[in-house]
Amino acid sequence: MIAIVDYGAGNLVSVKKAMDWLGQECAITSDPGQVEKAAKIVLPGVGHFASTAALGRSGLRDAIADAIGRGVPFLGICVGMQWMYERSQESPQTPGLGVLNGECERFPANVKSPHVGWNQLEGAPSSRLLRGVPQSSFVYFTHSFRAPVTETTVAVCDYGGRFSAVVERDHLFGVQFHPEKSGEIGLTMLANFCAL
Repeated sequence: MIAIVDYGAGNLVSVKKAMDWLGQECAITSDPGQVEKAAKIVLPGVGHFASTAALGRSGLRDAIADAIGRGVPFLGICVGMQWMYERSQESPQTPGLGVLNGECERFPANVKSPHVGWNQLEGAPSSRLLRGVPQSSFVYFTHSFRAPVTETTVAVCDYGGRFSAVVERDHLFGVQFHPEKSGEIGLTMLANFCAL
């Protein structure tokens, strides 16, 4: 079963509909016990980084960390991906999970923020998440903060400079955009995650 984590700030129904369309057994849950038993975990997110503090209060943070430690595949979406890092300038007092190094930062003042709409990916052909995704594919973004480009970056987007659009390391995956709103390209990535 795939656990779609509900901490009060995710685009849960759209993610579940996409997983249902792919024929995956999944459940929206805020129960740490169910998250710990899941075969895979998806952490959607919309809005402010401070909303991720609810993961710590509910016990979900520990459940996710324990599952990741056991090698359970994990996918963070939008704010869910940003939470994988150590911190975000959006809410400096709210710690990220810290499974990826770095800090998420605001877009520069010379571009309109939030970054909303379709934009192109420049990806690595070796990425498991991007298998079957054509180079320069368009996906749907909506965010005001961005993740740094590091050794875990497998696809970038350019908007006021390059930022991580897809990250991947071992069984950890993150996408800054919304695959559940990115048509066939997004469904391909979700299917690749489900097939791990």
